[in-house]
Amino acid sequence: MTEHRHRLREFECLRAVVATGTTIGAARRLGISQSAVSRSISQLEARVGRSLFIRRSGRIEPTSDALRLNDKLDPIFETLADIEGAQWATPDDEPLRLIVPPTLAHHFVISRVASFLKANPGKRLQLDIQATDVLISGILELRYDLGLTSGMIERSGVDLLPWRRSKIVCAMPQDHPLAQKSIVTPQDLDGVALIEFLRRLGTRAITEQLFARNGIRPLQVAETATNMAALELVREGLGVTLINPFPLLSSGLEDIAVRPFDAEIYYNTSFVLPSGRPPSELARQVMRFIKLTTPQDKYSTQV
Repeated sequence: MTEHRHRLREFECLRAVVATGTTIGAARRLGISQSAVSRSISQLEARVGRSLFIRRSGRIEPTSDALRLNDKLDPIFETLADIEGAQWATPDDEPLRLIVPPTLAHHFVISRVASFLKANPGKRLQLDIQATDVLISGILELRYDLGLTSGMIERSGVDLLPWRRSKIVCAMPQDHPLAQKSIVTPQDLDGVALIEFLRRLGTRAITEQLFARNGIRPLQVAETATNMAALELVREGLGVTLINPFPLLSSGLEDIAVRPFDAEIYYNTSFVLPSGRPPSELARQVMRFIKLTTPQDKYSTQV
């Protein structure tokens, strides 16, 4: 029995390190010392006869073997969570800690949160508005229970549950020459003033690859981090931008024309949860409410 307990702790440490990316973060998550985490990982590696992590610049990255083992452990820890429900459940009087990026918050989520709280007296939510990279780190460190994002994310330790899908569009001033077209192609943007997103954002990498493949050179006039900032620069007549239309353009924006962009670039708007931890009942209620009360629009479809 003691041996099984030791193995369970090793598996817990593996999952915590995969989720947080550091032994310090794993120790904080499990409420044990950093040395205990490192010892458990070393014991597990010795027992399975494989290296499970690569140490680099203060962080440890899981190997493919570690990720496969972590996936196999999911049903075991989900079952344990169900059995020990009282330990995992969020008390009824605790608020749901929700985190959302600025565009989704101000143009969609705040109104949904207000409607949910009106329909569910006594429920409480804490809403934080932060960039997607802060959202992901907060979910990983369990500082938040639930997130929403349209960001293009690939990160171990978080689960993305897509619920809305949209396709990239080209937004421009209403009097822009491209507004005469029914569809904007990548070739149409050669030499055209373009407002782009910062390189750390997913859209920028994808559009740059598209332009490079087709030998297209737009004229970069500005870079920004948010959809709203990009559209305000468009409204000022600075150029055009390629953007996720949901939810910002769902009801239209004054002085801005929107045209389909001929490229297979899609966005998933997703709920974000920490891997290996089933959502609380309140998180489930909020996700269900948002899904059921999202109005139909011409730019997005339900996943």
